[in-house]
Amino acid sequence: MQSNRGLKPVVMERTQSFRLIVSLASITVMMVGLPLCAFATLGENWTSTEVDRASMKATLRMLPAAKFTVHEIQTPYGTTLREYVSTAGTVFAVAWRGPVMPDLRQVLGSYFDRYVEAASGKHAGIRHLAIGEPGLVVQSNGRMRSFSGRAYLPHLLPQGVAAEEIR
Repeated sequence: MQSNRGLKPVVMERTQSFRLIVSLASITVMMVGLPLCAFATLGENWTSTEVDRASMKATLRMLPAAKFTVHEIQTPYGTTLREYVSTAGTVFAVAWRGPVMPDLRQVLGSYFDRYVEAASGKHAGIRHLAIGEPGLVVQSNGRMRSFSGRAYLPHLLPQGVAAEEIR
């Protein structure tokens, strides 16, 4: 009869290797995700835009329009986030497009819980989400490496600005 003693070190070695691989993978995922977590927040002041741009090592373009300014942040990962800022300096809308979904907790700020609650109800499908409440509108589409969407606060839309301008 053979002894199982020779198998025990091999099993322990495989378990330790597996734990190491899982740990390294977790750290890698976290580090890749960190630069994508900082965006200006819906309903708040625009001043965080520059901090966001710097933390993401992204580029920022300011596109003035008649009744608002668009702060367009292009991340190194190819995602573009457009922050719509009123003349009063408030972010009244955000839109995104790219291979990586932005951190909606950060983007929606204090509106995130309302978004989660509304999203848990019925909506159009797995790849499309549309929430239309009196104080919050969120529309999101996506599949792997192709995400787009927008969120805006109807009560903060500047006079004469249509929701269709947010894209």
